[in-house]
Amino acid sequence: MIKKLFRQMLLTQILSSMTVMVCMLIDSIMIGRFLGVEAMTAYGLAAPVLLVFAAFGNLISAGVQVVCGKSMGVGDRKGTNAAFSTSVMLAVLISGIGVALILIFTGPICTLLGAGRPGPHNLVFELTKDYLRGFIIGAPAFMGAQVMVPYMQLSGNRIRLVVAVAMMTVGDIIFDLLNVLAFHGGTLGMGLASSLSYYIAFLLGLAYFFKKKCVFRFRPKLIKRAVIKQLVLAGVPTLVNQLSLVLLTFLLNKILLNVGGILAVAAYSVIQSAGNICYSFSSGIASVTLMLSSIFYSDYDKNALRTVVKTMIYFSALICGVVTAVVLIAARPLVGLFLENRAAEHLAVNGMRLFVLSLVPCAFNTCFKNYYQGIDRIKLTQVISVLQNFVLPTLSAFILSRFLRINGAWLGFLSGELLTLAFIAVFVFRENKRVSFTAENFSLIPDDFGIPDEDCFERSITDPEDVSRTSEAAARFCSSRGLEERLSRMIALCVEEMANNTIQHSFHKDDDEHYIDIRILIKEDGPVIRIRDNCVHFDPVKYFEIHKEDEGREDHIGIRMVMGMVKKVNYVNTLGLNNLTLTI
Repeated sequence: MIKKLFRQMLLTQILSSMTVMVCMLIDSIMIGRFLGVEAMTAYGLAAPVLLVFAAFGNLISAGVQVVCGKSMGVGDRKGTNAAFSTSVMLAVLISGIGVALILIFTGPICTLLGAGRPGPHNLVFELTKDYLRGFIIGAPAFMGAQVMVPYMQLSGNRIRLVVAVAMMTVGDIIFDLLNVLAFHGGTLGMGLASSLSYYIAFLLGLAYFFKKKCVFRFRPKLIKRAVIKQLVLAGVPTLVNQLSLVLLTFLLNKILLNVGGILAVAAYSVIQSAGNICYSFSSGIASVTLMLSSIFYSDYDKNALRTVVKTMIYFSALICGVVTAVVLIAARPLVGLFLENRAAEHLAVNGMRLFVLSLVPCAFNTCFKNYYQGIDRIKLTQVISVLQNFVLPTLSAFILSRFLRINGAWLGFLSGELLTLAFIAVFVFRENKRVSFTAENFSLIPDDFGIPDEDCFERSITDPEDVSRTSEAAARFCSSRGLEERLSRMIALCVEEMANNTIQHSFHKDDDEHYIDIRILIKEDGPVIRIRDNCVHFDPVKYFEIHKEDEGREDHIGIRMVMGMVKKVNYVNTLGLNNLTLTI
């Protein structure tokens, strides 16, 4: 089920990762084609500011993925709503302060970014200032859209995400064309066009949170300092990651100005715009990894965590390998979308081909980083972020540019990713005291984590014939672990009744392939049954509460019998999956 769930989440998460980047890509194409190389340089110089806002949006989004993933994994609805309310408050507060600071200090910020000082002959400064002022109006919307993404994923509302991103993209293209062909608003108009498109995506997503079926509720009284700390600490590794990218962009602009002038910076703007879309594939895979690892870590599911590691490696190699091949082949026409200046186009084509060689190792590094964040290896995540996105690529670009000039700067990406991957491997080998490239080794799960393997029973049911076999195997397992015969039969009966109920109401109702995952844990305080399925949304706890007085009706007897045998029951729907936990 994990592999199928991973695959189902990938498309929407990749599209969600493109939320900010798609508008940046469209803007860069329009600016390069219609406004010239100076405007393209100004856009490149403004990129660090855009990335700072994206960094804080990602901080909150990653905090939500970790905190809500864990709270929903154990059915803590109050904790989930506390995290939701706090994340909304943080997004409003941070975006509001950011907008005010940019509008007040636009001039000094442009100078700091490398646009020089204001003057009658400094066109780049004015163009940079105009773009920032237009873009900053949409900062609250694109930060809000980033924060919405994990909630939409957790609730299984993936179609709305796809529609929101699609409408945002169409809107940005239309507004950009109106700006360059009708209003002639320059870089200011380009920034405003992006802002309007962000608000389209934001409003489409926002509509879900006002529906009755929405599982998230804004409760101001649940906003507490402890929850803020929990969200921020969970998201800090992602913030460190994004701020490292800001520093990398800032310093690479400086290096490129020294070795190639404004044409090299314009070429880097193209590479960065197209590269951000390429990075969205690895970011999407890594985001799914973070969400699933957080949920399974809170569930102490070692086998699921190992499967997550295997799956993320597989999709990273497959998807990013294909993207690399496509960009290598299509580099020239791709760059041609952005630039008409022949010299800048030549630099960008060569740079694009060298840059994309880093995509596969980048995907590995980003996924491992997010996985370790999901299992609470926060310091390791932060170290990987700084090495991957700042220290190693910057150092590599600086050293290689001394010998290979501009090509050395482009090769800094590949060198930085390979060195980071080598660091992860050395750390893992040292931690495990053995050299092994298995998923188990790289999962970094301690031997004493969760329930010992011998006290854990796991089976998957894919057809009705599996139910009786799984029930009998569960009874034998419980007996082998020293449980009395009556209790073993009771557990087997719970498995059989709930599985049959799910099959009766969900299997063969559509063309989808359905699974029921059964997990039995033998704990000191009593055995626990966890039943997870990808069938229609069904809450047996609520169903029992509604029908528990219907004593004469036999069609509820199975659920009533199971509820009568357990001392604690918990249900939550996460990622479109039904999750039922029964404590015997």
